[in-house]
Amino acid sequence: MNAPSKPLALSERLSNDAWRNPQEKPMIYIEGVSKYFGAIKAIDHLSLAIYRQEFFSLLGPSGCGKTTLLRMLAGFERPSSGKIYIDDIDVTETPSYRLPVNMMFQSYALFPHMSVEANIAFELKQANLPKRAVKERVREMLDLVHLSSFGERFPDQLSGGQRQRVALARALASEPKVLLLDEPLGALDKGLREKTQFELVNIQEKVGATFVMVTHDQEEAMTMSTRLAIMQQGKIMQVGTPGEIYEYPNSLSVARFLGSVNIFEGILTSEEEDTVIVECPDLETSLAVTYSASVPMGARVSVAVRPEKIIMSQHPFNAAHNVTQGIVKDIAYLGDVSVYYIQLASGKTVMATQPNLVRLAERPVTWDSQVFLFWRAESSIVLAV
Repeated sequence: MNAPSKPLALSERLSNDAWRNPQEKPMIYIEGVSKYFGAIKAIDHLSLAIYRQEFFSLLGPSGCGKTTLLRMLAGFERPSSGKIYIDDIDVTETPSYRLPVNMMFQSYALFPHMSVEANIAFELKQANLPKRAVKERVREMLDLVHLSSFGERFPDQLSGGQRQRVALARALASEPKVLLLDEPLGALDKGLREKTQFELVNIQEKVGATFVMVTHDQEEAMTMSTRLAIMQQGKIMQVGTPGEIYEYPNSLSVARFLGSVNIFEGILTSEEEDTVIVECPDLETSLAVTYSASVPMGARVSVAVRPEKIIMSQHPFNAAHNVTQGIVKDIAYLGDVSVYYIQLASGKTVMATQPNLVRLAERPVTWDSQVFLFWRAESSIVLAV
């Protein structure tokens, strides 16, 4: 498959959403798995289904259990309880060398005394494949990662991005059903990391394997994944496509973890057609929200609004709901966008993201400017406290 002219997240390109089909069997099924290290519970009765040809990411803060879960899928750790199935076979007690799985480590773990070709061929030779088959497979892998002319070089003669591709080629050479990636781009600089994200996605599509990646980089997970799981304290908080989790988080903790968000607390007071009304003491007017959790009238709720959903102006908005005003106290210039920190009369600070369509000198809004804010009812979400 040729690379698209405009890069898109894999989830936007896959038409086979196997996880939406109740008849589809998962490639990986984790059933009620817990993992203890002494008295410490690293994984807490976790269940998860990952489907064939997915690029699935485990995302969460340090210590949430995502690497432990990956190591159990690789056979390096055994669950304290529960079962792990791969391709409908119970592999809970199967040793790592017999699993249809390979792992690409963050450090790449290349043999420094071996050439690129020898590194890629290592596992194939361990499997006693004929020399001709090994040579052909190595050539295919070098072509796949665009390193055909680098076969005789050694790892210390390669750039970080080239070493990463050699490690990927070696991991894929044995044709695993599942490839596990532990922070695969963590050692690369930002520019190379962004370029390599799409290379990995395209390679995954070509080989058709199921990729499971552990990362703490939210942008990386959002860009590359068909679906992702947000993990906290050994549990899965939410599973969904990047768009589903970003736009419709199921809890305050998920909303706060993935991207920036403004949170307004208030009381759900009424319902008008397809919207609910929330009275918020931090704002001059009430909030209207078209998407809400199942909470009763009179309940205390939180309303989440992403900064890019907020419209900022120097003139008042003629609207009954979702309007406020304040003073610009700080501006974070990020190149393509700027983040404005606006202090309201109540003392609450609201973030509003604006694209940098004009140069800095041409902007009318600057520090200490009075601004008015508005967002649409469909741009926010009600979450139970």
